[in-house]
Amino acid sequence: MNSTSTTGTRGELDIDGRRLSYLDFGGPGRPLLALHGHLYEGQTWAELARALAPRWRVIAPDQRGHGDSDRTPTYTREDYVADAIALLDHLEIEQTVTLGHSGGGITAFQIAARHPRRVSAIVNVEGPPCDLDDGPSALSFVLSLPYTAPDRQALLDAIGPLAPMLADKLRPTTDGGWRLPFHPHDTIASEQATHGDHWADWTATDCPALFVLARDSQVLTLAEGREAVARRANTHLAELDGDHFVHTTDPQGFATAVKDFLDTLE
Repeated sequence: MNSTSTTGTRGELDIDGRRLSYLDFGGPGRPLLALHGHLYEGQTWAELARALAPRWRVIAPDQRGHGDSDRTPTYTREDYVADAIALLDHLEIEQTVTLGHSGGGITAFQIAARHPRRVSAIVNVEGPPCDLDDGPSALSFVLSLPYTAPDRQALLDAIGPLAPMLADKLRPTTDGGWRLPFHPHDTIASEQATHGDHWADWTATDCPALFVLARDSQVLTLAEGREAVARRANTHLAELDGDHFVHTTDPQGFATAVKDFLDTLE
């Protein structure tokens, strides 16, 4: 792909009979694998892709169970890493920058820990290496949502306050109905699998890294974010105003922080 797309070109690959869908924003630049967090999809990185073009070619999968990618029986950390490597192999990309938000941020540095030669740098957006509270999922509210509805408006009415966030992500079903871009039960299983102590994976490599910390994060305290930077070699910190979803609440500030870091790699 030689030209840059403003919306991304949709592609897919088969992994053991399961569809993994992805967006490739193209261009002549170096590859950057962008991994969304829970409740989101590859399209969330479109604005970042535009900001980084043409020097960076952003590839953004709909991770398993999200967007246009098929649901799966399991959502382990190793599952997500394996999907990412399968996508890089499919696109014949030997080395990439990995960028991810929240659970996708954990995957970004776990790819580097498992496959260090495949990762040249990491951008971790609020992906906690520390052991989070092992209580009820912070996303447990999604269990009250219906997965499907007879029509789009019925689904928007049913999800209530989440409608502004999810309206552009809803999908039609083969029977004429509409569905969420994720299954609520899958989301809980996946989020629970992010819990645990990931310090060994975070500190396993010393390639350049950027840790993006939101000052009003619902997930990490400022002290925890700063500790993540202090404990890993060759790691830079970008503190931004906003909450855990800082890449959507302050897209311009976020893109600037990422671009400034990527510029140091060249």
